[in-house]
Amino acid sequence: MPEPAPQPTEPSFDVLRWHDEPWTAQLALDLLPETNGPKVEVLSGSVIVTPHAGIDHQSVERELPYLLHRAARRAGLWVYPEINMICGKDLFIPDIAVLRTSGGGRSAVDIRQAVLLGEIVSPGNRRKDVIDRPREYAAAGVPFFLRVDLRNRVPTVALFELSDGEYRPVSAAAAGSVFAMTEPFAFSVDPADLLDEEAPEAADAES
Repeated sequence: MPEPAPQPTEPSFDVLRWHDEPWTAQLALDLLPETNGPKVEVLSGSVIVTPHAGIDHQSVERELPYLLHRAARRAGLWVYPEINMICGKDLFIPDIAVLRTSGGGRSAVDIRQAVLLGEIVSPGNRRKDVIDRPREYAAAGVPFFLRVDLRNRVPTVALFELSDGEYRPVSAAAAGSVFAMTEPFAFSVDPADLLDEEAPEAADAES
């Protein structure tokens, strides 16, 4: 009879080598270490590890949640970037989460607390950000979905509202114009303000 695989005494990524049963959100939270590096999510029993996206993605993730949070607090809502979101046995880490209550003191939040979830589209994960993840959020009943697309470094922000089980477009704007929404709270921004101004070519030309 084979020896059982040794279990680490504290959370470790080594567990990915010996745990051969289906994963759940709670198992991942219990057995895997917290990390500021790659995203570690659970979908349909499998662990999905995603490295950080490009610098433009990080620029938007720095600016947009900050601006959204200031507006959301006036409506009694809370905004966080990249938090653990439990959806049944799955574990999602959306780029942006707007919650009904504060997530303070918790390591994860039930997806039913989400009023809006947002994704910043990355070239390597375009299908996930544009098709798969919105479909999963809609199935979980999240009322609003926000998408930021950075194609060709021309950011576009679009808001969708859940209707009859699917997200329907409500508002959208590209860089140089104003994106505005009234629900789930009032907010407006020029998408151009979310990116650091200089592209690599421009910075190289000045040096």
